Amino acid sequence: MADMSDLIGSWRMDAWTRTSVDTGETTDALGPAPIGYIAYHPDGRMMATVFRRDRPAPSVAGWTDAEKARLFDDMLAYVASYTLEDDRVIHHVDGSWNPNWHGDLSRPFTLDGDRLVISGAPGIDPATGERVVYRMEFTKV
Repeated sequence: MADMSDLIGSWRMDAWTRTSVDTGETTDALGPAPIGYIAYHPDGRMMATVFRRDRPAPSVAGWTDAEKARLFDDMLAYVASYTLEDDRVIHHVDGSWNPNWHGDLSRPFTLDGDRLVISGAPGIDPATGERVVYRMEFTKV
């Protein structure tokens, strides 16, 4: 079992997949090779930010409402405190790009050297409303 010191540091996202609870189909959550990091600090705080790699180019005329909605759906960001319980990290979310995530997010995780995998907690995909299980893979930087 890991302790809090094992999580301390910055972790670069290598992959993020989602598996549909209903169909069993696994797809990339934000496309292949998302850009993202999760960071755990010794004071019990953490933050996570992930972006789809192929986000649309900036618009000279400004973003349309549809483009803004797509940008919202193509990212994840939140800040929280965190605690550990056995093989789970619980993120006590203070603020998030998705207000439905405020409160506690309990996430099963495994650590193997410089590899962190957070996987196994069912949730609702905010872009589709589908019930899914996410798998996030990180390398310590």
